[in-house]
Amino acid sequence: MSAIVWSLWSIIGLLCVVPSAYSASALPLDKIKLPPGFSISIYARDVPDARSMTLSPSGTLFVGTRQAGKVYAILDRDHDNIAETVTTIAQGLQMPNGVAFHNGALYVAEVNRILRYDNIEAHLTDPPPPVVLTDKYPRDTHHGWKFIRLGPDGLLYVPVGAPCNICQRPDERYAAITRLQLDGTGFEIFARGIRNTVGFDWHPETKELWFTDNGRDLLGDDVPPDELNHAPKPGMHFGFPYCHSKDIADPEFGAKRPCRDFVPPVLDLGPHVAALGMRFYTGTMFPPVYRNQIFIAQHGSWNRSKKIGYRVMRVQLEGDRVLEYTAFAEGWLQGEKAWGRPVDVQVMPDGALLVSDDYAGAIYRISYQK
Repeated sequence: MSAIVWSLWSIIGLLCVVPSAYSASALPLDKIKLPPGFSISIYARDVPDARSMTLSPSGTLFVGTRQAGKVYAILDRDHDNIAETVTTIAQGLQMPNGVAFHNGALYVAEVNRILRYDNIEAHLTDPPPPVVLTDKYPRDTHHGWKFIRLGPDGLLYVPVGAPCNICQRPDERYAAITRLQLDGTGFEIFARGIRNTVGFDWHPETKELWFTDNGRDLLGDDVPPDELNHAPKPGMHFGFPYCHSKDIADPEFGAKRPCRDFVPPVLDLGPHVAALGMRFYTGTMFPPVYRNQIFIAQHGSWNRSKKIGYRVMRVQLEGDRVLEYTAFAEGWLQGEKAWGRPVDVQVMPDGALLVSDDYAGAIYRISYQK
């Protein structure tokens, strides 16, 4: 019965990504609450299913999608902080959520493949056929979409979500963060016990990995929370499927291994908030207190009787200790109705923060002025 219920809940979850009733030109940005001195505007309109983002050194914003099967290139040629063009550079791909840019090449993660588009900025309107770095990742679409990033070690980090709500698979690639060389060789598992991470970043000073993780479903409205985790070294295990949060034993798998065997999260982010993209703030536009602090995009719950999330949160750190966890931008959820769903965040060269929204099909720009 639980498998049937989960299948129904999965369908409901997919229905939640249908486009917002608002057009990008009529989005109610006045509903967004920000700290004093901050403002929000639309950076790019008409970006259907906008998900993960990456920025080239020359300023091209690349955006992946999940349901649309497309990858976009977005340009602000006159530097007025409003993009003039949104170009589809790839389409017909399988959940190309993850994008990364390095040395002129765009890396795109499908469900089982990592693609590379060489010299892409010279061919935005006529992109070359991609090079397939690897097609050896699992083909499961359940948690199969991927967020990818290039690490400070020069390796490409690729997560593989659990192909289920809660399960245990003999294939160690599942529920893990993997990494590989940029030519597709040297595959290894960096961290285990991670149900589904769709956002991670490295601390600007320590170069250590931090990541969000989505908690399991079907345990009720308030259990378990999504997590913020810290992986300063390879080989760590973060508990899935045995343990959730710091000490919540899974009712199906918890008897097999105790929570003390695993690395606990740094922070519980809230139940079913769908914490996705995260970045350390490295800009200088925002006040100094924001420097090297974490922004997390929360896509919002689809499986909770009272909705939660639909916002951008800020985590204030002192070393690896959390001092404060507060809402930075909220208002996409009005009562029980959402008009937008944040997915990813991107720090721009001028210090502004971009936020992607797959529900409204837009990219927002949050700026600060004294």
